[in-house]
Amino acid sequence: MTASPPPALSAEEEPATPVGIRFIALYALGQLGLWAGLLTPIAVTLSVKVGAVDPEGKAASLGLILSAGAFLSMAITPIWGNLSDRTTSRFGRRRPWLAGGALAGAVGLLIMAIAQNVPTILLGWCVTQVGYNAAQAALNAIIPDHVPEKQRGRVSGILGPMSNIGVLVGTALTAMAVGSTSLMFLLPGLFAFVALGLLIVFLPDRPADPGTLSPFRLLDLLRSLWVNPFAHRDFGWAFAGRFLIFTGNAFKITFGFYVITDRLGYSPAEAVSLVFIATLVFTAASVTTATLGGWLSDRTGRRKIFVLVASLIMGVGLLTLGWTTTYPQYLIGSAILGLGTGTYMAVDMALVVRVLPNPDNAAKDLGVFQIANSLPQSLAPLIAPLFLTIGGGTQNYPAAFTAALGFAVLGALTVLPIRQVR
Repeated sequence: MTASPPPALSAEEEPATPVGIRFIALYALGQLGLWAGLLTPIAVTLSVKVGAVDPEGKAASLGLILSAGAFLSMAITPIWGNLSDRTTSRFGRRRPWLAGGALAGAVGLLIMAIAQNVPTILLGWCVTQVGYNAAQAALNAIIPDHVPEKQRGRVSGILGPMSNIGVLVGTALTAMAVGSTSLMFLLPGLFAFVALGLLIVFLPDRPADPGTLSPFRLLDLLRSLWVNPFAHRDFGWAFAGRFLIFTGNAFKITFGFYVITDRLGYSPAEAVSLVFIATLVFTAASVTTATLGGWLSDRTGRRKIFVLVASLIMGVGLLTLGWTTTYPQYLIGSAILGLGTGTYMAVDMALVVRVLPNPDNAAKDLGVFQIANSLPQSLAPLIAPLFLTIGGGTQNYPAAFTAALGFAVLGALTVLPIRQVR
């Protein structure tokens, strides 16, 4: 932190200086920590906790908790982004939200760690979402703040796998603490706090320029939730594509644990370790294609073809997961999904930054785009029973994951009408 405020940030400035290795490493670490804290409960610990306090109604209770948290995330992230864009603090316009978000997220994990019933778990998850999404809104804006266009594919290629590696780190920590449900929540939260803390200390952040800000009104917070998709068609198509892809992927996030327990027949304790192994396979595949895909995208100057092909590969991986009958097949599905996800997350982020409606409000617009990530987490648990109950049962995972393939294919096609990006 500096002793006096650094020069205010003019949002019209286009980053020109290439970012260095230290910046990228700290940024990647911050992303890694955030995802470890936010996604580990979705992948593992919420399933364990809800199964322990409500064994008979675990699927419905888990769906309720995830849906409520995702709806809250959808509503709050653009607001945090808008406030971050307007922050004139001497510590910068991103640092305060990174720090406050990391602290609030840790508090939410603590609430879930000590919860003894579903309503308390729901409360803790909502607090976690509020906190980590404040940090996420600030993190997303660091790319347009600091990374030049010519580096965005490569930097996004490095950052893209961080969500997967974050889950990997989080599940590894939970596997170490499998005998203590409380520690399974707290260890990923501690890791997130430290990782974001290091980024906060070294981030070259500057405050917003008060002279460029319009008077603040409460109505502006409501406007934070909206970008006109007809006035900004490319942004609208990119939003629709991410929404459809993440809707398909949400089936795996929500029900992957239960595929291992209910369809493959493993106990919940065994499934924690098996999820870690599957996440390791998924992450190894995604890291490989993210780095290569981001580099190739920058070299060729093309984004759309990479996003389209990667989306289709993700769909094949989802289909494989849903129809698996053995754990080795589950690992194959995880690998295929990882191969597609790595390139998709790397190149799609570079595409999205290119089609933002207003560079002056990057965090706000990226917060709106975050709805495309969050809303599927609410919708998937709600619409999944339409497919899970096909045939008269409640565990028709093949039908559900076939639907996930359909969402992935539709998401791939939405990239075709985008005009600003090749």
